[in-house]
This record gives sequence, structure tokens and C-alpha cells, in this order.
Amino acid sequence: MEDFLVYFYQNKETIFVIVLSIFLGVEVISNVPSVLHTPLMSGANAISGVIIIGGIILLGHTDLSSGISLNLILGIFAVIFGTLNVVGGFVVTDRMLDMFKKKKKK
Repeated sequence: MEDFLVYFYQNKETIFVIVLSIFLGVEVISNVPSVLHTPLMSGANAISGVIIIGGIILLGHTDLSSGISLNLILGIFAVIFGTLNVVGGFVVTDRMLDMFKKKKKK
């Protein structure tokens, strides 16, 4: 427990910024109108694409001779979650754009 308190005290500014960004992100996201959803989703897809590239680079620099390492695990998670976010973003964006298409009459 003492180690945790020392770690918390040494990194209190970083932890404060992370907690504040979580609250700020939830507040901003909850107040976004649906008209802005598609451009924001495109921006999120671009950021997730950068995360995928970073995960691939991290996997490329992993030393596999020492067994499973933290770099390997983080790289795999970055690629998987980034890919899920990009694919999900494109699916949601496609559904949003379908709402604005004119319906064909038979």
C-alpha cells in the first residue's frame, strides 16, 4: 500500500489530468448534436488509424526471444482495439449517411 501512495504522490499531476480529461470528454461527447456526428467520427477514425500504425510499429520492435513482453501485449491490444474502432466508426458513419439519402419510390 505504501508503494501505491508513493507512486500516486509522484504522479499526482498526471493522474489529475487523466481524471479531468475523462470528465471533460464525457461532457463534450454527450452534448454533440447528431449533425456533427459524422465529421467527428471521421476524425476519430483518423486517430484510431494512427493508433493502429503505432501498434504495428511497437510489434515490429518487440524482442520475441525473451518470451511474452509488455510491448507485445500492448501492441496486440492497440492493433485489435484500433481496428475495432475504425471498423465500428465506418459502420456507424455509413448508417448515419444512409439516413440522409432520399428514399426511392417504387
